[in-house]
Amino acid sequence: MNYLYLLIPVVVIFLAGIRIVRPTQRGLIERLGKYKHFANPGFHWIIPVIDRLFMVNVTEQMVDAEPQEIITNDNLNASVDAQVYFRVKSDEESVKGSIYNVNNYKWQIVNLARTTLRNIIGTLTLKSANSERGKINSDLYKTLHNETQSWGIEIVRTELKEIDPPKDVQETMNKVVKAENEKIAAIDSATAAETVADGVKRAKIKEAEGFKQSKILHAEGEAEAIKLVNEAADKYFVGNAQLLRKLEAVEVSLEKNAKIVIPTGTELVNIIGEMAGIVPIDKK
Repeated sequence: MNYLYLLIPVVVIFLAGIRIVRPTQRGLIERLGKYKHFANPGFHWIIPVIDRLFMVNVTEQMVDAEPQEIITNDNLNASVDAQVYFRVKSDEESVKGSIYNVNNYKWQIVNLARTTLRNIIGTLTLKSANSERGKINSDLYKTLHNETQSWGIEIVRTELKEIDPPKDVQETMNKVVKAENEKIAAIDSATAAETVADGVKRAKIKEAEGFKQSKILHAEGEAEAIKLVNEAADKYFVGNAQLLRKLEAVEVSLEKNAKIVIPTGTELVNIIGEMAGIVPIDKK
């Protein structure tokens, strides 16, 4: 019976000292306020009251830098918010750094991100800040990465959620953008109309050139025909007219029984022969 009284406290102390570390965690065991050893995933037993186990999450986590008002370089207030994704590296030195080198690393990351954003965006105009989000993300990532090296933290990525100007400024910017879009649309419409007009003009020119070329070709054809007719007249009509005059002279002479001596081999002999149906006899 006495043994039972002694066994119960032992069992209670044993059960009170059981600790289970999950795969997503790593642990640091301290004894009487001093670091004792590293706790990997699995079963661990510590001495109650004397030992203490500190659990650290080593999975990827996210903290929100929370919206804040930042004055840009052109003296406008912008509401800026960002998110930081990070994780505690799972090796012993990194886990120790996240506990012993920084007090509440999540809170520290948030404040560091907010301060860094003020420094970066304070050098930019509101327009450039909105157009250079990638550069702001890159600069924020580099600063956080360098500053958290001793904390055992790995900065995975940073994302700039919003850069919102004041309401009145936003309305003015919307009007400017709308006016710019309308201007571009008007220019595009005018360009399209000019292109159509130019096309019609070119078509008219082509049509006129075609009509002109047709007239020229027609005139050249008529001139060529007239030329051929003139050449034919010069070649055939003039000569035949001379023969006709000669033949008329012969006819008049014959009517008067006049004798006419015609040299042989002349065209007139041939014509008279053809008219009489006489074929000249070749002399051998």
